[in-house]
Amino acid sequence: MSTIDLDLSGRRALVCGASAGIGRATALTLASMGCGVVALARREDALRALLPELTEAGASDVAFVVGDLDDPDSLADKVAGLDVQILINNSGGPPAGRLLEDPTSKLVAAFRRHVLSAHVLVQATLPTMQRAGYGRVVNVLSTSVREPLPNLGTSNTIRGAMSSWSKTLSMELPPGVTINNVLPGYTETERLSSLLDDHAARQGVSVDTVAAAWRAVVPEARFAAPSELAGVIAFLCSPAASYVRGQSIAVDGGRTRAL
Repeated sequence: MSTIDLDLSGRRALVCGASAGIGRATALTLASMGCGVVALARREDALRALLPELTEAGASDVAFVVGDLDDPDSLADKVAGLDVQILINNSGGPPAGRLLEDPTSKLVAAFRRHVLSAHVLVQATLPTMQRAGYGRVVNVLSTSVREPLPNLGTSNTIRGAMSSWSKTLSMELPPGVTINNVLPGYTETERLSSLLDDHAARQGVSVDTVAAAWRAVVPEARFAAPSELAGVIAFLCSPAASYVRGQSIAVDGGRTRAL
């Protein structure tokens, strides 16, 4: 009888945005599967506090890198020499706002944070993936890849660019090195809290009113926990997902109506 191979013993992951939210949950989930974890974020204090939790969860080894995804030019040096086979591209989304009202500087900044930083990190980590004969790149994007979301103009634009970038790489990366996207729906993170506050202020209603309206369009009738996203991400990193390549997988409780 065959079993599903989720074992990541002997593998090592670089997890971006690991200090909070989906990134933190992903780091802990990968650790529980025996994976070594290199946590990357801007806040050194949060990273230092995370390391013992990763060890307790089961990580084979732990380390951190203090890095800023808003500065892709510095990332190659930050991760130089890291022996990793898994890369999780995850970062905070652009501020809310209508696309017509967004200055070009906001679009440029978002492109640097998301597309350019992810590109630099793939180029930097690919050699060790090739040497290992095993590589996984998972990008945490948004359901706006399939359905643009109101008042998130720059975010919609950049997430679409990331999806196209990822699909192109899926045709160029060598066998054994896969790339896929996870598309979170409403997930209980700092990002969701910020968006709820923004929408409530714009509409002149309470945050609870906006939250109730958003939950009402989710068939599961609730927001996701970060760990639920992390589970799907971790599966895509595992040997069991070796034939999943170039896909965008929505984890949104059924909210997205696009096929």
